[in-house]
This record gives sequence, structure tokens and C-alpha cells, in this order.
Amino acid sequence: MATPLNFAGLLLLSSALVAPAALAQEATAPADATISQPESADPAEQPGRSAAEATPDVSIPGSDIIVTGRRGSNIQKSVPAVVSILSSADIARTGDGNIAGALGRVTGMSVVGNGFVYVRGLGDRYSLALLNGSPLPSPEPLKRVVPLDLFPTNIVSSSLVQKSYSANYPGEFGGGVINLTTTVIPAESFVTISGGIGANDESSFQPGYSYFGSKSDWTGFDNGSRDLPPALAAFFRSGERISSGNVDTPQIAGQLVRFSNATVQRISDLDPNYAATIAGGTSFDLGGSTLGVIATAGYSNKWVVRDQRQQNSITPDLSALNSDFQRVTTDNRIIVNALMGLGLEFGDNKIRWTNLYIRDTLKHTRLGIGNTQTQPTSDIMEQDTAWYERQLIDTQLVGEFKFSPEFSLDVRGGFANSQREAPDELSFEYIRTNSDADPFGNLFINRLNGNTGQTATVSYSDLNEDLWSGGWDFTWRSSPALGATVGYAYVSTNRTSSRRDFQFRASSDMPEGVGVLRPDLLLAPGIVDYFNIGLIETNEGNPAFRATLKNHAGYGKLNWQITPELSIDAGVRYETAKLAVAPLQVFSTPGASTASTQLNNDYWLPSATLTWQVQADMQVRLNASKTIARPQFRELIYQFYFDPDSNRRYQGNPHLQDSELFNAEARYEWYFARDQRFSIAGFFKKIDKPIETFITLNGDNFVTSFANAPKANLYGGEVELQKYIDLSGVGSDPFFASRRLVAIANYTYTKSKLKVGPNDAVAVFGASSTLATDYFRNGASLTGQSDHLVNFQLGVEDQESLSQQTLIFSYASKRVTSRGLANQNQPDVYEYPGLNLDFVARQGLRVAGRQFDVKFEARNILGNNYKETQSNATNTVIYNKYRIGRTFNFSLSTTF
Repeated sequence: MATPLNFAGLLLLSSALVAPAALAQEATAPADATISQPESADPAEQPGRSAAEATPDVSIPGSDIIVTGRRGSNIQKSVPAVVSILSSADIARTGDGNIAGALGRVTGMSVVGNGFVYVRGLGDRYSLALLNGSPLPSPEPLKRVVPLDLFPTNIVSSSLVQKSYSANYPGEFGGGVINLTTTVIPAESFVTISGGIGANDESSFQPGYSYFGSKSDWTGFDNGSRDLPPALAAFFRSGERISSGNVDTPQIAGQLVRFSNATVQRISDLDPNYAATIAGGTSFDLGGSTLGVIATAGYSNKWVVRDQRQQNSITPDLSALNSDFQRVTTDNRIIVNALMGLGLEFGDNKIRWTNLYIRDTLKHTRLGIGNTQTQPTSDIMEQDTAWYERQLIDTQLVGEFKFSPEFSLDVRGGFANSQREAPDELSFEYIRTNSDADPFGNLFINRLNGNTGQTATVSYSDLNEDLWSGGWDFTWRSSPALGATVGYAYVSTNRTSSRRDFQFRASSDMPEGVGVLRPDLLLAPGIVDYFNIGLIETNEGNPAFRATLKNHAGYGKLNWQITPELSIDAGVRYETAKLAVAPLQVFSTPGASTASTQLNNDYWLPSATLTWQVQADMQVRLNASKTIARPQFRELIYQFYFDPDSNRRYQGNPHLQDSELFNAEARYEWYFARDQRFSIAGFFKKIDKPIETFITLNGDNFVTSFANAPKANLYGGEVELQKYIDLSGVGSDPFFASRRLVAIANYTYTKSKLKVGPNDAVAVFGASSTLATDYFRNGASLTGQSDHLVNFQLGVEDQESLSQQTLIFSYASKRVTSRGLANQNQPDVYEYPGLNLDFVARQGLRVAGRQFDVKFEARNILGNNYKETQSNATNTVIYNKYRIGRTFNFSLSTTF
């Protein structure tokens, strides 16, 4: 569901940028070029060109040539790499509330889960996210890649996607790099205020569940009520182990469960979704230089209800269900964001200081009822409450200096901190036996004995990651046709992650009748003390880890216009990386864990792109490169983690190794008119030791883990068309006099296959088998890869004023989300994204002498539902299925 944010102010932000006109040549600007705005950004001064068409501002490491964005220039044609660029106008046309949603419209890209972008069917591990050319840390425990749904579009001027590798980028590049650029200097002072309201027919004004939490939850900030209770905090400081018998666990247990965090309440009518943003900027003439200031702040609040059917099976033919549950999940998501940027321009030089803050909070409540194979005649009721805080703070300083037409230097440095805290993750199970012989057979009861349907657990997890980065790029251009760039980059990442899991346990002499009490009464201090209810820690082995990655890289790159028709961009990058993951000592008595990882690798990573300009408006590109993909931190940490969205339990594998990729692509492009194009391409990737998921059983619980499959191949093709049709000649109706039809379509076909031989080995920590065939099936698709991706936009827009009406179609074919049990020869689990239809309308109105931008959105008009199943054509298991609902948003903005 899209957040009802309004982004018309971004048109002003992006179209008001001023940039130095250093070297305005259209041919063969390198892939690391900085593309800036024209001196005249006012649409009125550009006949026939609307603000929506203004060239976006893009900041990338190693800027060599600056394309000034004059009329007729085309960035995607000029750069020698395969790129797609979303300007603020493109984002506004689709109306997506965050960058992940907007990128899902780009050729060959799809969004899986909560904001993770897949490029050409390759998982998020193969995508690289940058902000103004600098790396970003992730606040997600399962990922090292930042989820892009964290970035509201009101803080981003443009988004560049490069799918072919060039040496100026980090070598951890499998599918593509996504570079987000923030705005710099406004040409005029302004303040833009916007607000929106929206509803989803499955969530808004519908019943849902929640819990009190604290009075300040609506802000996304806890008021302190979720701080560690005194007894638990003292226990953590003591370094003692509960298993030692020296800990007074009833004292701790009596402070953990309260009405505010454990009592689920029914809400008869959930609130609508709403959001507000404010943006402002100004510039100062300092005499020979210009100082610009831009600041934005935003807030959004939305509710999502999912009535989910979730099943799993452990039998080879899926004939019997291991569990079958109906669960209702209610999530309240609050996002607060702020950005402040300072820009200084003097001559052809630019200094950019960007400060970003994003806080994303999820208040999670879930109720479920079902049964398991071990208790087939009993009903089990589940209750989960949780509070997840994700926060990203980023500061960057970038300098772009042009000493002469021949020499330029870019320098950059940044620090980013990401955090994720999840206190009081409470989970309860009650069982109703439905047995006449049981005096409580018609009641749900929890005896706190640890058996199926009679458990109570609480978890506390914390993640902190610091990322320091820096680098420089020096370019010497001996002539307009020949340029060379050398550069250096350094990244240091340090993550600490802890998760403490506890289970409440009562003695067998606790009366059964006590077990019928609701959670906050069952574990009230008086009950805990009287019946001596204690705790056990279920993960004393590896409760905390530290992960570090130190990466040094140097590169050299040549950009040569060999003939007027033929050019080459080639380079090589050398990278060294030390990646370490090891348990942190949290107990006074050290454990004996061997679950650690030490990787110390170096690589030479060459790349080359040859461009042949067949005609003035046609060209052919050939690209080849070698890149790598490293295991993500969480995949290496030997620690359980539960994802409530997918209802899956994960555990890392310390034996993972780097993957190596060979990439090749051939592409034909035809730019038959300004801002209009047709392209067709074929691509191939060979992956050595790809990291893939597999599933094992831990008791009755499914656990998803990771291992290096032996090899994989991926190949496919894509086609894209962008066409404008002038409607001024349609009849005599003045409505069409200044309007045009916009048609943007793209299709991507991708096929991938794991290559697993009978004698191939695989390394899995703590496992007895080393045979790859016990984990992976030869010929299976890579996780997350759809064979077919289709995007189509059809709309009408006014070229002289703000008026746009756009229909947006998207389709993704089925894709693997989880492996079946390999030792049971089960089929894989597939998600079916299907067909989605959206409608977005934007209209400028003048009311009482003031200009307003009105936007209306209708999402998922066809009522497409989420479906994830496992099937062998005879039996089908519904892994996860729920109605997404239709969403309708209305927003309004004005600029002062």
C-alpha cells in the first residue's frame, strides 16, 4: 500500500537546481558523469519543455564530464554504461510514496518483501545502494543491503540504476547499482507544504487489533515504557547464565509482562492513513560563489491488516499438513524523516554536505488460531505483540573540483549509523483440547510447560551498525576524445547484533485453572511470585555477535572516443576485503562456540563497454565484466531470527564464501526523438558459489538457512519503449491543444538455473551432510527470480501546465521464495505476484490566488491478492495468502 505523500514540491526542488556548465558534450560521457541542471530551469524559458522534463541532478563517484542538461541531450544515450534514471518528474508521474516502489517500474527490476530491489531476477544481495555515491548501512537484521522503502521520495531528486558494471563502482555488484541523489541548491527561495489522506478497503475503517504500548506510540518514539526492566537490566550487566542456577528468574519474570505490552485489544474502526511533508530552501550570493540550503521533513502513519492463511508440510508428497493456521496481523507503521543539505558553488566547483535522518517504526500485533500435526484435534491460539524501531542517520561531504578543462578531482567522505531495536517481542500460545475428558477441554489454557500450545516467550534484540567511507577520483582528459580516471575508496563497517530469547516456565504443580488467565494476568507479579514462575534462556550459546568489513579499493579507467562512431570505456578495479563475524562475550564464563567467520580476499575486477554509434540516433553497446557478491552479515551469524511478515525462522551459516560473477550484455538503442527511445538487450551471468536459501527442520519448526550452491547461470533479454504522441490535432476540443499521450513500456525475460552435480560439496555449519544435492536441486531457479516482468504506463499530460492522468500496469510471474525440504524431495515454495493496475492523477489548480497541486491515487484496482504456495500438482500447501486490498489516496500541496 503506498503512503499518501505528495511530492509536487520536488518539481520545484529538482527544476530549480543550478549547476556549472563545465563541458557540454553529448557524446560518450562516462558512466560516472555528474549530470546537472540547465542554467535556465524555469520551464517558461524553455519553449515546449515542462518542468516535469527537467534533467535530473545525479551525483556519482568519479565525475568526469558534466552534461549540462540542455534541450535535446539524453543522459541514457550519452553515458557508455547501461543506465536508467528516474527523475523527480518520473517518480511524481507514478505517485509511489517511496523509492523502492518507484524503482519497481524500471526495466528488469522488481521489489520483493519490504523494500528490497531485485535486478534482473537477482536477489537483493546482488544490488548495491548508494546515496550521493556513498554506501549506506542497513538497519535490518537479515540484510546488509538497506531496504529502499525507507526512503520517501520527497528527499530524493533522482535515482540512477546502472546494470552494467564499471570500475568506478564497488566490486560487490551483481545485478546493478542504485544511486540516490539528493537536491543541492535552489534557484529561488521557497517553502512547500503538502498533506495527504488515504484508505485501504482491507484496513482503513475496518476492524483490527493492537495493544496500548505507550501514549507516544503515534509519533514513532517510545516514551520509555519499553526500557529494560530493572531486574532484567541487572541480569544483563551481571554476566551470569540462567543455566548456572544462580539467577533469581522469578524476580525478572515478574517485571516483563504488563497490560501495556501484552493485552491485545480489538479496534472496531482503524484510522485512515495520513502524511504531511514540508520542504524549504534558499540560496545566497556570496560574491563569486553561491550558498544553498535545502531542508525537508516528513511524517506518515498507516495501518495494514492481513488476514493470512499459513500452512506447511513435512511430507514428500505434501499430503499431510504439519501446521495450519489463520492469522490476523495488524501493523501500524510510522515514518519520520528529515534532510538538510548545504551546497556551495564557486566557478566550476561544487561542495555538497548532506545530512539525512530516517526513523521507521512498526507496532506489530498478531492473533492466530489453528492446529498442528502433533495435536490434530486441539485448537492452538497464538498471540504476538512487538515494537520494531529502525533508524538511519547519515552525513556526507562531497567535493567536485575542476581545476582546468583537463583536470578534475572528486573527494567524498561519510559516516552513517543504523540501529534496530526490538524490545518486548512477546509470544503466547494457548491450547484448547476439545476433549470431554479434560475439565478445561472447552477453554484455551496455557500451563507454561513448554509443550506445543502452552508456551510464553519474550525476546530483546538490538542492532547497531557504523559505516565510515571515503574516497577520491582524479580525472585527466588529454583531449575531448580521451580521458583517464584513477580512484581510491575505503569502507569500514562495524555491526553489533544481540538477541536474548527467554521462555517462561511454571512448575507442574501450578493449578491448571491459572492457565486460562490472559497473558498480563497469567504473568502478573503476584502470580509469578506465588507459583514461582521462572525463565530459561533458549539461546545461551550465541546471543550476540560482532561483524566487521574493511574494504580498500583502487581503480583505473580509460574513456576513449576511438572514432566518431566508436568509443570504449574500460577499466580494472583491485579490491581487498577483510570480513569477520564472531560471537561477543556476554557471559562472565566464556562459551565454547566455534561459530565464527574470517574471510580475507582480494580480487582484480575488469570491465569494458564498447559503444558503436550506428547512426546519429542509433547505437549498439557490448559490455563484459567480473564482479563479486559477499555473504551478508546476518547470513553468517549462527543465531535464530524470526521474521513475522513471512512467518519464517532464520539461522545463519558461518561457512559461507564470496560469490564470483562473470557478466556480459549486448544492447541496441534507438533514440528516435527527444526523450523517446526504443532498446532491446540480451544478458548473461555465470555465478560461481551463489548463496541460496534452504530449509531444514528443527523439531517441528522450519528453519531457513543459507549455503553456497556450486554454480548458477542466468540469462535473458529485455525490451523498452518510451513514446510521446502529440494530441493537439485531435478534434477541435481545446482540452487536447497542449496535451500529449505518454506510453512507457518494458518487458524483461530472465531464466536462471542452479547447477548441482552428484559429487558437489557444500559447507553448512553444524550439519552432518556435505552433499550439495541434500540442499539444492539441479536446474532449480534462483530465489526471487521471475521469468517475466512487465511494466506499462499509459497517460495523458499537459505540456504547459500541471495536468497528468496515468494508468500503470505491472506484472511479475511466479518466483521462488523458499526451498522445499531437499531431503524430502519437496517442490519449492512460489510467490505469485500477478497483475497489478494503478491510476494516478495530478492536477494544478488556482484557488484564491494560490496555486495548488492536487493528486489522487487508486492502487491495486483489480484487487490482486498475495499468494505463496507449495504444490506438486496433486496437493497444494498455502504457505501464505491474504488480501492486499485496494488503496485510495488524496493529497494536496502548495508552494510559498
